[in-house]
Amino acid sequence: MPGERRRISDSLAPVKPRDWTAGHARHLLWRAGFGGPPSQVAYLARLSPEEAVAALVDFDATPEHEPVRATTFEEWIMREPTAEERRELMQARRAGNEDVLARARLNREERERADRAQIKRMQRWWLERMIETPRPLEEKLTLFWHGHFATSYRTIENSYHMFLQNQLLRRHAAGNFGDLLFGIIRDPAMLAYLDNNDSRAERPNENLARELMELFSLGQGHYAERDIKEGARALTGYTFEGNAFVFRRDWHDGGMKNLLGAAGPLDGDGFVRAILEKKRTAEFIAGKLYRFFVSDAGDADPERGPAARAVIRGLASTLLAGRYELKPVLRRLFLSEHFYDASNRFAHIKSPAELIVGAARSLGAPVRDLGIVCDAMDLMGQNIFFPPSVKGWDGGRSWINTSTLYIRANIMNFLLTGRMPHGHDALAETQRLDPLPLVIGASEEEAHAEKDPQKLAAFLMRFCFGFEPGKDKLAAVAELMRARGGTTPEAITAALSVIAAAPEYQLC
Repeated sequence: MPGERRRISDSLAPVKPRDWTAGHARHLLWRAGFGGPPSQVAYLARLSPEEAVAALVDFDATPEHEPVRATTFEEWIMREPTAEERRELMQARRAGNEDVLARARLNREERERADRAQIKRMQRWWLERMIETPRPLEEKLTLFWHGHFATSYRTIENSYHMFLQNQLLRRHAAGNFGDLLFGIIRDPAMLAYLDNNDSRAERPNENLARELMELFSLGQGHYAERDIKEGARALTGYTFEGNAFVFRRDWHDGGMKNLLGAAGPLDGDGFVRAILEKKRTAEFIAGKLYRFFVSDAGDADPERGPAARAVIRGLASTLLAGRYELKPVLRRLFLSEHFYDASNRFAHIKSPAELIVGAARSLGAPVRDLGIVCDAMDLMGQNIFFPPSVKGWDGGRSWINTSTLYIRANIMNFLLTGRMPHGHDALAETQRLDPLPLVIGASEEEAHAEKDPQKLAAFLMRFCFGFEPGKDKLAAVAELMRARGGTTPEAITAALSVIAAAPEYQLC
């Protein structure tokens, strides 16, 4: 009937092989990764849905591009003073020895500068890893957990601790949520960020206990003030020395506690076990995964709400049945009819990371200067290793405003052409985009498009947007290509720069 709203599927049944198309494969690549070139879309489209999903979810079977090693970064830049150094400083203070004190201050300032330089290298390293990894879901999940267990370098000022946390999140990215929760209460970066490293029986700090329930596992309104206080007691003595977790038994409150319905002399592990016993925990995590991979609005959107809530309940049941194993949940979600429902496609606003990494992975855009790219990500609102608060990034519509749209267009133009708002990248001529693989990746019926600007423009827009372009926009891009040489690499690059600045390109 005219004006009738189409029902949004709430089915978690697997999408049928006969319904599996290149459009489904493209959607999977963007949501469970950072997109891919036409050739990769075509490859996944030739597989069955189960095989295509397994190619992304079972990433452990794929060798890493470059294994993450403990020696990747310098671990002792921000080391604590030795006992001898502390004695020397104490004696200098008593004696008023300004030379010794000045040398100590200078040494500290030099190490702080070195550490700030290292966190910048770390940002470039992780961005490059997202671009080059043959295991895109692993990095996408690491990014998800970074926003979930949000910890900022700005507060802890120890780059190696941020690196250790990044490794923890990657190690458990698609593993067991319970194991990840046990790990996070032992993570030096988190312990420092939420002030638990000096929490003692006589003065328990409540920050970690509160956020462990409110932001990491249960959600607001699903615990009592008493649970915060009892949880803080359970976490006393959970600290670190150097780069390693330490449990200080002499700091720990070993008394009886009553926490989330569990009673006994609970420690941090007992606290986590009590959290995992709550059905609400599975619902909360399923909801977070849903909002990240399916819909920014989640179940808050009036029209989508009923279907979203039904799917989240189903995913939570899978999470509970599998004792918090994440892969069965991800597999069920990425195979589901709901995931591929028309209402969920082209409805997710790309985060700055998805925009930039996606351009490199799907369009073959040269990475160029990673420092410039990281600065642009910061201006667009996603400075990795520097989430804005313990709540992480809001995402969704918060990514888009008049300022960030301008920066998005400029950074895409930089990646594709090397041009900046003022001048060119010094390596723009040697690091040129080769757009021909995009055309070569076209399907058989589109292979001849490379000889016709109109058809080639239509193919490029369908690939970049995921759907048929409007006639006016198609005509404008085709005319641009004719003016730049028709179907030459230069004309294709010019067309991609215009396409990548369009509102439709901001969605996936």
